[in-house]
Amino acid sequence: MSTLTAQRQKIHPHKFLLWIAIASICMMFAGWTSAFMVRKAQGNWLFFSMPMAFWVSTAVILASSVTMHLSIKEFKKRNMSLYKKLISLTAILGVVFMLLQFWGFYDMHIAGITLASNGEGVSGSFIYVISGIHLLHMLGGVIALVIVFFVVNFRRRTKVYSSNGLEILGTYWHFVDVLWIYLFLFFLYNQK
Repeated sequence: MSTLTAQRQKIHPHKFLLWIAIASICMMFAGWTSAFMVRKAQGNWLFFSMPMAFWVSTAVILASSVTMHLSIKEFKKRNMSLYKKLISLTAILGVVFMLLQFWGFYDMHIAGITLASNGEGVSGSFIYVISGIHLLHMLGGVIALVIVFFVVNFRRRTKVYSSNGLEILGTYWHFVDVLWIYLFLFFLYNQK
């Protein structure tokens, strides 16, 4: 086996670190959702419908995952014009997702489900905290996407055609997308 072939079989150090971070994030959310279940089992739980904004944001995040996948595919084909459009659309969809989440929080607040509530309202508190922590992870992805957006749209020339950075961003983006789907289904199932 040649040295070049051996190097291609190794995982990039940044990708390895990303997978470690993803494992850590999974454990954190497993802890939060477990705490949710334990507290729910104690009784005195408020059941309410998920805000419509959370339903819409779920569709938006799924669309952003598709555009991210397609943008990486176009980058690898060196179709830079379509890549720029798709990565820009992914960034926009990420921002829209975050705005919809805040809209959902606002709807919950208007319905009397607040973060700092006592007694029955603790179920809403869990949703605020867990989805708020997810939003922080989304913010990291959105910031990275906005940086990529500015680089691809305002830099005159692409100097590096390595897809490593974009693949790392894509993996992270798909992860936070799947994480939201898990959390949304978890909340939906546990609010019945």
